[in-house]
Amino acid sequence: MDRIAFLTGFIQSNPDDLFSKHALALEWIKQGDDQNALELFHEIFSIDPLYVGSYYHMAKLQERKQDLQAATETYTLGIKAAESIHDQHALRELRSALQQLTDEMEGY
Repeated sequence: MDRIAFLTGFIQSNPDDLFSKHALALEWIKQGDDQNALELFHEIFSIDPLYVGSYYHMAKLQERKQDLQAATETYTLGIKAAESIHDQHALRELRSALQQLTDEMEGY
């Protein structure tokens, strides 16, 4: 059984498992199914906006799709979420990614 089928089945039995939804979104990205990945990231945030692990991956996907405004907004929301739960690792990672994107947008 492939990972997407496995995770989809697991989520059907455990619809509140955000980790599995996050893992499925990452699998969809690997398969090139950006739309399903984005929809799942949005679903994750509608359930738990403090699920900070998904902000980075969603923003990177938006960057790859050249939706730089959306990526900036996603990083910013992730930074706020990480600050609110005092997740210093995620906070550093998101700030660094946002700074790199900002520098690239400004031509540095």
